[in-house]
Amino acid sequence: MRLLVLGGTEFVGRAVVETALDRGWEVTVFHRGRHAPPAGVTSLIGDRTTGPDGLAALATGSWDVVVDTWSAAPSAVRDAARLLADRAGRYAYVSSRSVYAWPAAAGLAEDGPLVEGSPDDGDVPYAEAKRGSELAATAAFGADRTLLVRAGLILGPYENVGRLPWWLGRIARGGSVIAPGPASLPIQYVDVRDLAEWTLDAVAAGLSGPYNLISPPGHTTMGELLDACVRVTGAGAELRWTAPEALVAAGVAPWSELPVWLPPGETYDAIHRADVSRAVAAGLRCRPVEETVADTWAWLESIGGVAPRRPDRPEVGLSPEREAEVRAALVTE
Repeated sequence: MRLLVLGGTEFVGRAVVETALDRGWEVTVFHRGRHAPPAGVTSLIGDRTTGPDGLAALATGSWDVVVDTWSAAPSAVRDAARLLADRAGRYAYVSSRSVYAWPAAAGLAEDGPLVEGSPDDGDVPYAEAKRGSELAATAAFGADRTLLVRAGLILGPYENVGRLPWWLGRIARGGSVIAPGPASLPIQYVDVRDLAEWTLDAVAAGLSGPYNLISPPGHTTMGELLDACVRVTGAGAELRWTAPEALVAAGVAPWSELPVWLPPGETYDAIHRADVSRAVAAGLRCRPVEETVADTWAWLESIGGVAPRRPDRPEVGLSPEREAEVRAALVTE
């Protein structure tokens, strides 16, 4: 298979590239040159943010599959997809479950209500950008040649958002760690490598349309995730499980200050209770949480312990000063 990845040097794109190379596929990477692409690819340099001229490197060539991970202006997907529509077989766009109208109900499947979006939009909020990009890809390639990978929370090696790296770094420092309860609370995420494997399998099989891509309900829990962090770091940290009501009363911001975690309720239902039966029926396999955590820790150690960060995403996790404030508030409560 001849694969073109638009992006391909960071997190999701990099995982797709490495998975394709492991399969013996011929891989081309179109990127801005800010990060070195994996060895073994053909590298094309361009910048989609500069308009059609930035796509000059894609003026020639043909591919069986295009995988696109773009998260900004839908017009960039529109321009690239139009340029490639007659020279590529299928287009897989890595979208997001954020395209569903908020709040997404527990058990929501792919036919749920969607946010508004336009393929011609410039800079718009994340949800509208992903939906507009879905429409852009579909308009250029047609519904039968477009795969929409609606990912949920993505974790694993190369993560540049900082969620699992923050937990690993905090637990590696040892001591008493605020652990957001209940420990038995089920969570959903997808390992970036499982996303890559499923996406390449899906395009090779000719699948099209939208698929929620995240682990099945009950795949793991908050407790199992953090226990795995304690084991792989070997730091001897002590998890102090704290009731969600106490954390909220102490002013903790779920998801951002304590990554991955959400207290039971409407937002939790939207993020951690998705219906993924369609993707599972199409072959989605999710590796154990222990493997995701261990491999992410090994990657972090290999790069000096500090994960790269996307400049367009806010910092996540409690700073030491903020953690002290929360502890004081919890004692007061």
